[in-house]
Amino acid sequence: MGTLPPPPPGEPAAPLTPDELRELYSLMVTVRHLDTSAVAWQRQGIIPGYAPELGQEAAQVGSGYAVDLSRDFVFPTYREMGVARAMGVDMVSYMATHKATWHGGLYNPLESRLAPIQAVVAGSVLHAVGWAHGQALDHKDGVALSYFGDGASSQGDVHEAMNFAAVLKAPVVFFVQNNGWAISVPTERQVAGGSVAARADGYGIPASQVDGNDVVAVVDATRKALANCRAGNGPVLIEAMTYRRGPHSTSDDPGRYRSLQEEHDDAGQDPLERFRQVLLTRGIAGEAFFATALAKAKAEEEMVRSGLQALEARPGSEMFDLVFQETTPALQAQAANWREESEHV
Repeated sequence: MGTLPPPPPGEPAAPLTPDELRELYSLMVTVRHLDTSAVAWQRQGIIPGYAPELGQEAAQVGSGYAVDLSRDFVFPTYREMGVARAMGVDMVSYMATHKATWHGGLYNPLESRLAPIQAVVAGSVLHAVGWAHGQALDHKDGVALSYFGDGASSQGDVHEAMNFAAVLKAPVVFFVQNNGWAISVPTERQVAGGSVAARADGYGIPASQVDGNDVVAVVDATRKALANCRAGNGPVLIEAMTYRRGPHSTSDDPGRYRSLQEEHDDAGQDPLERFRQVLLTRGIAGEAFFATALAKAKAEEEMVRSGLQALEARPGSEMFDLVFQETTPALQAQAANWREESEHV
């Protein structure tokens, strides 16, 4: 592995309180059940497709939990359900995209501080840099948090974004979830330089690797990175080392490129069980708490499923109404043709 640039400076973050630690566990168990249920919903025909995040709950919940919803803005990929849930986004509205009811989700991005779900690999990274630069131009202290994976780090958009962010000193945190796989290709076969974090040195961006299966470590690293950006020091990169325990998506068959034994050996300890043992050992939570957290997670899972099934198709005219701020003659003609055709169906 190459030499990593130094981590961002700053004072250690205040330790998480027992209540915050219990809240983090509750969020993780909720995300775990929503995630595994979403795979089942796809199999049942409730949603057409889904990108699971099994094993990445700590990385997602920990980073999303650190966001300041009063000023920061998050730019997700198609796999950040855990981030959205940690930020308090309504899960029925979020999952509307996976049901193909609405592109980007039915939630309000401005109110939730979560940009629409991005299906283009690395597509939202440049958006994050643009938003962050706008914050700097307006002399505001909001920070953009941009998510992408180890596979997406090989896209040209990521390199352009990192270069522009460094040159402009844009307040953006590049949060890389290195889950070991770029779909079916292992990280070591598609990431040059030993790690994604090592690449940041070429742009003069401070970077660090963090145990992405340790939710407390992720919260701490993300808070420090946000504070560093907020202080006007420019971008930061975090590489959260984790593991994708399931398929890349519900259309993927991981058995074609790795065995169950390899998955078991490489994945390490389950981040949810690992955190549970920490809370037990430290006397922060007991079996009664865990049982209650599980019951609440199952209840939310059922509520989201029912809400998803109740969603109806959106008006077809919306695909023309929300393309541009000001419509164009070509778009108006397309809308007129669509109305004529649909009225005669």
